[in-house]
Amino acid sequence: MGETSQEASLLWQAEAISGFARSELFDRTFQEGMDLVEETAAYLDGAGRQDSKLLSRSAALAYASESMRLTTRLMQVASWLLVQRAVREGDMAPEAALDASYRLAAESDGERSANTEPLPPPLAELLGRSERLFERVRHLDARIYADSCAAEPPHPVLSQLERLKDAFGT
Repeated sequence: MGETSQEASLLWQAEAISGFARSELFDRTFQEGMDLVEETAAYLDGAGRQDSKLLSRSAALAYASESMRLTTRLMQVASWLLVQRAVREGDMAPEAALDASYRLAAESDGERSANTEPLPPPLAELLGRSERLFERVRHLDARIYADSCAAEPPHPVLSQLERLKDAFGT
């Protein structure tokens, strides 16, 4: 692959990253992510402390484990969103955002606690919302950055032909 092809690919990828960072989808996702981080922190530092004190020993262990998974997941999402905002505001070049260290880490689907006792409903609800948000952000990360290693930007006509072939099974 020639140097100009690499440059064209990098330019195309940088435009895709910048375009997403300026999008309404980014605005909504950023707001949702930051709101969920705040809501989770408020719960875990407030009512969640009281909820955990009312649990049996095994349920309290499950609560601690799940709250750690929740905060880890949300910190990954928040970090990813802040990188996108840095690109948007010109504090980071889109090319710099391509670095693997800024990618959303694959969440290990670590086993939830084997405890069969239910978690407090507010924690269970925050867990569900954070899992859905993480999956959406993981999907965005894959769509925006997956082609960063591609040899060239996709050719619009060829990609449409491939979609037609797939649709008609030819």
